[in-house]
Amino acid sequence: MKKIILMLAVFVLLLTGCGAKQTAQSAQTTAAPQSAEPFQKLRRAEITVKDYGTIKLELDEGTAPITVANFIKLANDGFYNGLTFHRIMDGFMIQGGDPDGNGTGGAKDKIKGEFAKNGVDNPISHVKGVISMARSNDPNSASSQFFITVADSTFLDGSYAAFGRVTEGMEIAEQIAKDAKPVDNNGTIPPDQQPVIESIVITD
Repeated sequence: MKKIILMLAVFVLLLTGCGAKQTAQSAQTTAAPQSAEPFQKLRRAEITVKDYGTIKLELDEGTAPITVANFIKLANDGFYNGLTFHRIMDGFMIQGGDPDGNGTGGAKDKIKGEFAKNGVDNPISHVKGVISMARSNDPNSASSQFFITVADSTFLDGSYAAFGRVTEGMEIAEQIAKDAKPVDNNGTIPPDQQPVIESIVITD
C-alpha cells in the first residue's frame, strides 16, 4: 500500500524542516480567513487522548457528507480506539488514525476526496483548529487518517477534505504538537512516543 501521508505542495516540501514551520507560524500573525459559508448540519465528536484530555469537534455534514459519514462510522465501530498520532509537526498539524502507526495503513474502504481540485465545492479553509483528511497522491485515497491543524495552513485549501473544526480543547492539540519529538522533517514520531487516542466518540 502506498504510504498515506499529508502531501504538501512542492514548494512546501522544499522548505520542510527549516521553512515549513516558519511559514505556518507566520500565518498565525495574519487574520484567519473565514469559511465561505457557515457550518451546517453539524455533528459533534470528542477525541480523548491519553495523558492529555479531550478535544471536542463539530463536523460539517452539510459540506463534506461522505467524509463525515466515514469518520462517524469508524468512530462508532471503535476503529480509532487505541490508535495514535503518528505524525506531528509543531506549527503545522497533528496526524493520526493509522492502524499501522506509520503512515501506511488505513481502514478497509477508501472515500471520495471532497475538495475543489477533485470537483467538490468545499469552502472550509484550513485555518488553525480544522480537522481534515490525509491522503496519498490519489485524490480518492483517504480512509481513516486525519489531521488537525495547529496553525493556519491555508495552502492546503482545495487539495484536502476539511470536514470540521475544534470547538474545545485546542490547547490539547497544541500541547501534543509542542511535546512531540519527531525523528525527521516529515514529523515521524517513534512508536513508543506516539500519543494514544483512547477513544473517538460521536456525541450528537
